[in-house]
Amino acid sequence: MNSSYKIGSIMGIPIKVHITFLLILPIFALVFATNPQPYGFADIGSPVMTYGLSLLTTILLFVCVLLHELGHSYIAKGYGVEIKDITLMLLGGVSSMEEIPREPSHEFKMAFAGPLVSLIIGFVLLGINIAIASSVPSYNTTWVYLMVNILATINIVLAIFNLIPAFPMDGGRILRSIFARKMSYIKATHYAASVGKMFAFLMALVGVVSNLWLLLIAFFVYMGASEEDKSTTVTVSLEKYMVSDIMSEDVISVQPEMTVEELSHFMFENKHLGYPVIKGNSLKGIVTFTDIRNVLPHERYAVLVSDVMTTDVVTLPSSASAAEAFRIMTINNIGRILVMDNDNVKGILSRTDLMRSLMLLNE
Repeated sequence: MNSSYKIGSIMGIPIKVHITFLLILPIFALVFATNPQPYGFADIGSPVMTYGLSLLTTILLFVCVLLHELGHSYIAKGYGVEIKDITLMLLGGVSSMEEIPREPSHEFKMAFAGPLVSLIIGFVLLGINIAIASSVPSYNTTWVYLMVNILATINIVLAIFNLIPAFPMDGGRILRSIFARKMSYIKATHYAASVGKMFAFLMALVGVVSNLWLLLIAFFVYMGASEEDKSTTVTVSLEKYMVSDIMSEDVISVQPEMTVEELSHFMFENKHLGYPVIKGNSLKGIVTFTDIRNVLPHERYAVLVSDVMTTDVVTLPSSASAAEAFRIMTINNIGRILVMDNDNVKGILSRTDLMRSLMLLNE
């Protein structure tokens, strides 16, 4: 099931909404509708107007969150980083980048760009309200003034909150860029992640007492810091090795005419869950356990490998970096990559191969 849906593109970047965003939208609107001024519209007028303004404010708030993420993406694109997409979800927005700029000054600017956009939005909106209110005395009693004031305040709070040095939040990335000026990137990431976990623990303590949202944020910060710490260690450790150093050259392939029933027995006998599909010397696709598990048992005698295999095969040359292979596996959520030179299959590289090599490197 697809959990994110594309709603458009900006600067060539696909903009998506996650299903959790659709769930949180009415909750935010309800919060605005049930709180009085200056934080909501409970006492602004009729229920229709109250909920209408609340929903509009919620949508505009997430537009501001999108602009925050576009700030990150604009700077990253300037440094040649490819942005896969921006997704609006439960706790805000996420820019999906192929890689984080490794140069400390680049990461600093990219991380600071988002909070800077939020600060600019917040202070511009405040300035507009002050300017209009000074010339139109009755303006500060209108719903427009209230909505603009709410958006301005939330953007400023959002910017300040994101600058907390809780890795992998923006402030944590800024902290890593500062550490990276004086130490290795792995060590800088480890220290920044440790600070992030400490802040997550403090957030959780406060959240248990006063705010469950803070507890949820603390959980995501802690898990994010742990995962990025591990991911960075793996990526940097593998950078000095090529795919040819780690891949398995003994490639076991299957024929497209094989039935799914035969393939299931073949998998059991060979103890692998994925195989390239080759006809003659030509690569036709790749088939995995995931491809066949949805085929009903009584249909497996009639369904062929060619019917269920994946034809859009992810490949890499043997001269590619092992770190690049790990990155591609992570982005595409796949467990193996075929290694090809001049249209010939030279080997296969699995996530298990990478993890085993990493264990040996760390011994």
